[in-house]
Amino acid sequence: MFRSFLIFLSQQKSLRRWMEHSTFAKPLTRRFIAGNTLEEAIAVCEKVNREGILTTLDYLGESVTAIEEANQSRDHCLRAITMLHDRHVQSTISVKLTQLGLDIDADLCFENARELVALAKQTNTRVEFDMESSEYVDRTLSIVKRLHEEYGCVRAVLQAYLFRTEGDVAELNAMGVPVRLCKGAYKEPEEVAFAEKADVDANYLKLAKLLLDGGNYPAIATHDDRMVSGATYAPKDRFEFQMLFGVRRDLQRKLLEQGYRVRLYVPYGEAWYPYFMRRLAERPANVLFLVWNFFKN
Repeated sequence: MFRSFLIFLSQQKSLRRWMEHSTFAKPLTRRFIAGNTLEEAIAVCEKVNREGILTTLDYLGESVTAIEEANQSRDHCLRAITMLHDRHVQSTISVKLTQLGLDIDADLCFENARELVALAKQTNTRVEFDMESSEYVDRTLSIVKRLHEEYGCVRAVLQAYLFRTEGDVAELNAMGVPVRLCKGAYKEPEEVAFAEKADVDANYLKLAKLLLDGGNYPAIATHDDRMVSGATYAPKDRFEFQMLFGVRRDLQRKLLEQGYRVRLYVPYGEAWYPYFMRRLAERPANVLFLVWNFFKN
C-alpha cells in the first residue's frame, strides 16, 4: 500500500513541478541525485572511479512531448559521452527512449538514439537503454535490437516483475544483446506483472541464472543480498553488479573487496522527481534514511 502511494505521488505533475523548484528539496535528494548539471555529475563519477567503481550516467527526464525537447536531450547526451571520453571516465550513459521522443515519433526517437550509439561506438563505450512501464517494452526492445545489429554497443534493461521477461531474456541472449536485469519500479496491472514481492524475487533469481549461464556480459542490478548471493556462482569476469548511487554503500564495498565489478547508476538533472519517488517506493529503508537525515541536519 505504501509503495503504491509513493508511485501515485510520482505521477502527480503539479506536485512534481513544485518539488523540483522548491528550496528544501536539495538536502533531501542529494543522497540519490548527483547534482543538477553534467559537470557536477561527472565529478561524482570521477570520485567513484577512484574508489574502483564503474558508473553509468543518467540525465534525468522522460516522456517529453515536443521535438525540441527530444533533440535537446539527445544533444545533452552527446555532450555527456564526449566529456566522459575526454576526461577518461569509466562510464557508460543510460537513457530512456521517451526522453528521445518515443511518444512523439518512433522514427525521430530511433534517429536520436542512433546518434548516441554511433558516438558511443566511436568512443569505445556503450549506451544502456532504460526500460519504462510495460506499454513501452516492445517499442524499446525493437529500437535496441536494431541498434545492436548495426553497432553492437548497447545494453537493454529488463524487469523481473513482468510475466513476459523470460521470453525477452531468451530472445536477447540468442541475439547476444547485453541485458541489465532489475526488479521493476512502475505500477503495473495484474495482467502483466507479479504483484507479490516473493514472486518477483523468485523470477529475478530464475532470470539472473538464465542471463549468467547464457547471456552476453549481463548486469545484475540489485541491492538485495539474496539476489546478490544467487549470482555469485558465476565467474567474476562474466558479469557485473549494478547499484544505484547512494544505496547500499556497504554492499558496494563488500562486493569490491571480493573482486566483483560494480557499476553505479548515477542520475543527475533538474527533472529528478519521478526517479526520486520510484527509489523511495522500491525500498522503505530509503524513506527512513531520508527522515533521519532531515532531522539530523
